Amino acid sequence: FLGFAFGCGLLLSAGRSAWRHFGWYMCSLSLFHYSEYLVTAINNPRSLSLDSFLLNHSFEYNLAALSSWVEFTLEKVLFPELKQITWLSTVGLLMVIFGDCLRKAAMLTAGSNFNHIVQNEKSDTHTLVTSGVYGWFRHPSYVGWFYWSIGTQVLLCNPICVVGYALASWRFFRERIEEEEITLIHFFGEEYLEYKRKVPSGLPFIKGVKVEL
Repeated sequence: FLGFAFGCGLLLSAGRSAWRHFGWYMCSLSLFHYSEYLVTAINNPRSLSLDSFLLNHSFEYNLAALSSWVEFTLEKVLFPELKQITWLSTVGLLMVIFGDCLRKAAMLTAGSNFNHIVQNEKSDTHTLVTSGVYGWFRHPSYVGWFYWSIGTQVLLCNPICVVGYALASWRFFRERIEEEEITLIHFFGEEYLEYKRKVPSGLPFIKGVKVEL
């Protein structure tokens, strides 16, 4: 299915119609979900399942995707010139590429420590990863996904969804990071607290869980 969607995206991308940028989007979306499964298969095959594609991430995620398609189609009919801003779509494509590459780099760097589901119990092989992209941000996979998601809407020149995606993604990752950091502090104690003091979360105005001294 993802390969078919990617192929359709390539065909749209090769044309000169107003749907060309939507073809870029289809390729980006298909590649993102396929590579989530592929990198999980390489890194942590024991946790591999159909859920690793993240196609059924949540109802809210699917609703957001549907909303972006509806906005693009309506604006293409009502304001066709809005969908012909190639430089803006190119900026969005660059955001998508940057975000996806950063996320996959984080997954590969973390290796078997990475899991799509926040872990509540520490395994024997679970270690705190602070090297590579984790030396730049505490949560590089979330940073990558954040800018990837916004980039898809910049690519589509969807002004409403750009704002909506930015707000929804920010709120989701703020809550997710706080939840995850509570677990990491429980797992690694002072080691994680020291890492937290030195390395930023990577997302704007998100500092993570507050620790009472």
